[in-house]
Amino acid sequence: MANSERRIVLRTVLIVAVAIAVIGGIKLWREHSARAAQADQGAYEVSVSAAPVVKVSWRSEIHTVASIVATSGVNLTPQLSGQVTGIYFHSGEHVQKGQRLVQLDDSNELATLAQDRANEALARIDFQRAQHLYSARATSLAALDTARADEQSAKAAVANVRATLAKLAVSAPFSGWMGVRQVSLGQYLSPGTEIAALNVWNPLRAEFTVPQSQTGLIHPGQTVALTVDAFPGQRFEGRIKAINSEVNPNTRNLTVEAVVQNRKMQLRPGMFGEAQILVGSAHERLAVPTVAVTYSTFGDYVYVIRERNTGGHEQQVAVSTPIRVGQTRGPLTEVLSGLRPGEPVVTGGQIKLRNGTPVVIHRRSAH
Repeated sequence: MANSERRIVLRTVLIVAVAIAVIGGIKLWREHSARAAQADQGAYEVSVSAAPVVKVSWRSEIHTVASIVATSGVNLTPQLSGQVTGIYFHSGEHVQKGQRLVQLDDSNELATLAQDRANEALARIDFQRAQHLYSARATSLAALDTARADEQSAKAAVANVRATLAKLAVSAPFSGWMGVRQVSLGQYLSPGTEIAALNVWNPLRAEFTVPQSQTGLIHPGQTVALTVDAFPGQRFEGRIKAINSEVNPNTRNLTVEAVVQNRKMQLRPGMFGEAQILVGSAHERLAVPTVAVTYSTFGDYVYVIRERNTGGHEQQVAVSTPIRVGQTRGPLTEVLSGLRPGEPVVTGGQIKLRNGTPVVIHRRSAH
């Protein structure tokens, strides 16, 4: 009984081993056949898009962050303390120079003005009477001088009250756009309390800095292109108006001011953007689409498509080519070395490529 069980176990093990060997043999045969077929047909081609290396007219640019500042801008505050009795503007509206914006309580000053004007009128009459008496030699020169001084003092008192009344009526110092109102009727204001901002929006000033190494490239009248992320694709033109008289000793940067036109009132003071200044003369440079460049810590490179003889027939392959890049401007990147004009470079599908990968171009671009 034990012998028959052992024979059954041995036959089972033998059958399983034969089955495993057959299955393994079939798998090895299939893999060999696939490799042989691939060797006969060549490596699989990767579909990519490409564009040629082109020559462009290229001018050097200085790129720097710019802050937008109002040509004229203030935070309106009262000069004197008082309770708000009138508000004559709306947030965000345009106001004219001299327009009254906020009125503080001036009832006491108005009463004082009435009294001082009455005193002025009386002093004027007394002075005129003293002049007649002095002409008739009926009074002394000292009395005439006293009457003249009293009249001038009365005029000064009236002028002083008028000046106080003018300060209690907060007016626009120039024409511009009001900000958001910060005060309410009945509120008691102290000197320095912000009422609202007042700014001129057109033109605006763009302030930026350039390194001291580039100060020789900057001069008044130079064109500046300003871009802001609030309006992608738009460029706001301006011109350099002033250059600071000294370099900041802490940063070694020079502050530059440009005047930027804002006719559509799109820009606002306080925004930041990028200023681009064209410097020097134009030179012919090689450029490729920016999407074609692969950046790495070991160096920048592109895939150049070249013809290669493989197995007796011509085939296009992607060759990893190191390059030295310059400035990037819009969709193009300047190439300083590593490429020749007209060479096709891969602009799409790089992630599937390795050096020497066969490719087929499914779309060509002329930038």
